[in-house]
Formats: sequence, structure tokens, C-alpha cells
Amino acid sequence: MVVSALPAPGTPAPSAKRRGVLFPVAGLVVLAFCVLITIGLVERSVGPAGVLLGTLCAVLPVVPVVATFLWVDRWEPEPPRLLLGAFFWGAGLSTLVALLINSSASTVLDAAAGRGAGDVLAPVLVAPVVEEGVKGLFLVGLLVFRRREFDGVVDGIVYAGIVAAGFAFTENILYLGRAVSDPETAGVLATLFMRGIASPFAHPLFTCMIGIGAGIAVASRHVGFRVLAVLIGYAVAIVLHGLWNAASVFSSSPTTFFEIYVFVMLPLFVGLIVLVVFARRREARIVTAELPGFAAAGWIAPSEVPLLADLSRRRGWRALVQRRSGRSAARAVADYQAAVTELAFMRNRIDRGAVRETARTEHEEKLRALLRARARAIGMPDALTSAWRLPPPPGWEPPPPPNPDGGHTRPLRAPDGPGLSGAPAQPDTSEAPGRHRRLR
Repeated sequence: MVVSALPAPGTPAPSAKRRGVLFPVAGLVVLAFCVLITIGLVERSVGPAGVLLGTLCAVLPVVPVVATFLWVDRWEPEPPRLLLGAFFWGAGLSTLVALLINSSASTVLDAAAGRGAGDVLAPVLVAPVVEEGVKGLFLVGLLVFRRREFDGVVDGIVYAGIVAAGFAFTENILYLGRAVSDPETAGVLATLFMRGIASPFAHPLFTCMIGIGAGIAVASRHVGFRVLAVLIGYAVAIVLHGLWNAASVFSSSPTTFFEIYVFVMLPLFVGLIVLVVFARRREARIVTAELPGFAAAGWIAPSEVPLLADLSRRRGWRALVQRRSGRSAARAVADYQAAVTELAFMRNRIDRGAVRETARTEHEEKLRALLRARARAIGMPDALTSAWRLPPPPGWEPPPPPNPDGGHTRPLRAPDGPGLSGAPAQPDTSEAPGRHRRLR
């Protein structure tokens, strides 16, 4: 008699896997279509030459801005499809909605308060509310539908920054295109300097306020506090954006504008940098605190603890494996490192009470993802063996290999996670991290 095997717990069904590919692709297609529509509207305003030159110039500031946020995201890199979706959301849907609403609002204000009122009031009163609202909807969507991909303030800053970078990219095409087609504007070089060199992080700074609120919200157990945190972040983003636009519209001289830039925006930007540094160090402490328990449970090798606890050692580990075994092996190590970090963050959220009803299910999913990533890395030549420098502590044994479907027929030798029914036992400390010399 043939008995069909049941899927292992945490293993997605084939239909779920298909949906996991189809929905993101469909979403990206829709967002890309919005980008094309927006570019078409811009082309009607500034002409083909303006769009072409504006696009070439707009690429210059967007590359370092996006690269900066990807650098911030090194501990636990977010899924590339979500980051790409965030950029397209900002460059396509957000810009398209803002362009239509802002134009309509400007027309209404002209009719209500006299010709020219829209050009003065719409950038200050309407644009900040609309633009930050549409950009912030992406973060709200992540909180509602993809909360498991959202671990805290750093993730909020990264997603918000990428969305805002996409928005600024399309907006820069419009402003730079106008500088090409309209001789009465400040000129291409002056516009590029102002938007691409002096203030490339303006939009990301505003929207990161919403990202910070979303990061605080995801760490809270109270629904009311989550909503309040996001709304406060949105309000701060509106105020900053409105102040920035008001400085451009109402400044009687360039000196007034640069005073606001130097004494308001620049300190806020520095403060954001300090917050990012603090948040990244907090992430490092979370991972470092969880790793000994992972080793004691057999989820990772004890000799991997010091390598996983430091970003430079992680990078050195990947570089060594790539030199010896190629990019595929290095990619497997990177996926394994990311899976370890995700499980550490999940256990920390459970420990703080931010995850309750689904704690055991989410913990089990992250654990099995780690073990699958580890199995793939072990299958690569010299991917993990380069970290096994010393004998393990007495009594340590690796986890059982997974079945082809990703499940485990033998029970995992694993303690319950924090917030489940106890914390991992402390590992044997006879293996001192200081003795790992190869991968520093």
C-alpha cells in the first residue's frame, strides 16, 4: 500500500509557493505600469529631451542613497523583491497619486483664493500630507500583511528610505526636466546641485519618521500604541516636509533657506544617523546574546558563534568561501547567516511579548528555515567547514539532516524558545572565541 507523505510543519504547500511567486510578480508589474504612466505624464510636461536628460541626472543621486540604506540593512538583509517593490512603490504609485492630487489641489486653490495661490499653498499644505501618506501606506501594508519581514526600527528606516528614494528619483526627473525645457528655471546644474548634492536625503529623512514609528509599532504588544506610533511618525514627516517646502516657497532670500537647511534639516539628519548607529548596535547585541543558546541547542556549531557575532567576521567568512568554492557556496553561507539573524530577532520579539498567539508557529518556521539553510550550506564544498576550527564541547551534536521536503523525522534536540516555555541552556564555554584566528 502506498501512503502519501504529509508535508512537514512549516513547509508551504505547492499552491502557497505558487502564490508566493505570482503575487509579488503581479504587484511589481502593476507598480512598473504606474512608473510608465508617471513618466508619460512628466514627458507631456517637459518633453522627451527633458525626460531623457532628467533621468540621466536623477540616477546620480539615487544610487548612493539606495546604497546607503542597503548598507544599513546588513545584519538581516530584507527580501530583494520587497526592496524592489518599495522602490517601485515610491517611483510609480506614490508619485502618480501625488502628481494627480497635487495638481488638482493647486487648481482648486487657484479658483478659491486667486490665480497663483495653488503654486504657493499646495506645496506647503497639500503636498506633505498627500506624499507622506502615500509613501507611508507601503509601511502600513508591511505591518498588516508582511509583519514577519518587519523586525524593528532599522527595517522601518530601510523600507521608508527605499520608498522615498524611488519617489525622489521620479520627482527629480520632473524638476530636472523642467530645468532643461524652461529657460526661466534655475538651470540643470543648479537644480542638480540642490536636489542631488545638497539634499539627496530630504525625502528619505521625512519618510523615515514614518519608518521609525512603524519600527516602534512592530515591537509593541498593544494595538492602540501601534496605531499611535505610526500616526505620530506620519505627523512628524508632514511637519518636516511642510517646513522644507515652505522654506523654498516663502524664503525671501537664499540665505533664509540655507539657515533652515543648516539649523533644522542638517541636525535632524545627523540625529537620524545617530539613531541608525544605535539601532544597529542593538541588533548586534540581540544576535550576540542568542548565539550561545543556538550552539547549546545544536542549531549552529559552537565554533561559528564568534564568526556570526560580528559583521566583519561574517564578511570575511563569505569572502574566504567565495575564494575557495565560488559564489554559490558564498551565497549559501550568506543565506545561512541571514537565517540565524532572523531567528535571533524572532526570539527577542517573543521574549519582549511583541509576538504572542503565533509565537510557537513563527519560531518553528524560523528554526526550520535556519536548518534548511544550514543543510544547503553543508552541501556546498567548504562552506561551513572553514568555521569548524576546534572540537565542539562535550555532549554537543549537530541537528539531524532534513528530509527532502524540508521536514524532520527525528525530533530536534532543541529547547523551547523564550516566551514559549523556557530559555536555552547555556553552552559549554570551554571554546573561547578569542582562539578563532582564521576569520577575523
